[in-house]
Amino acid sequence: MDDSEATISDAKALVEGFCAEREWDRFHNPKDLAIGISTEASELLQIFRFKDADESEAMMSSPGTRAEVEQELADVLYFVLRFSQMNGIDLYSALEGKIRLNGERYPVEKSRGSNRKYDEPRSGLHGGSR
Repeated sequence: MDDSEATISDAKALVEGFCAEREWDRFHNPKDLAIGISTEASELLQIFRFKDADESEAMMSSPGTRAEVEQELADVLYFVLRFSQMNGIDLYSALEGKIRLNGERYPVEKSRGSNRKYDEPRSGLHGGSR
């Protein structure tokens, strides 16, 4: 199954089944799962450390690096799914709500083509896209 077929519920069930077989529920409290998210995100970041934008883009063409990135990204997703599954968080609803809030913070007419935070002035050294 791939992204075009699987749902978030499918992914949560996959993670839940894996953890249930190992009786890991007692280890998966909010604090430790949040640590897991952060740790795995840091491991993903480590792959790109000290690389500029062009180098990091080129790295994604290397099968070995791409596989490493996929594994770290899967680790991040695992912990996000497990956190939400253990704490009754509907990820799609949470994402919809956050996108709606960001739409208010970053109206298209004020944010198109800019990577500035919603409360930063438009002048300055920042540019590009978010």
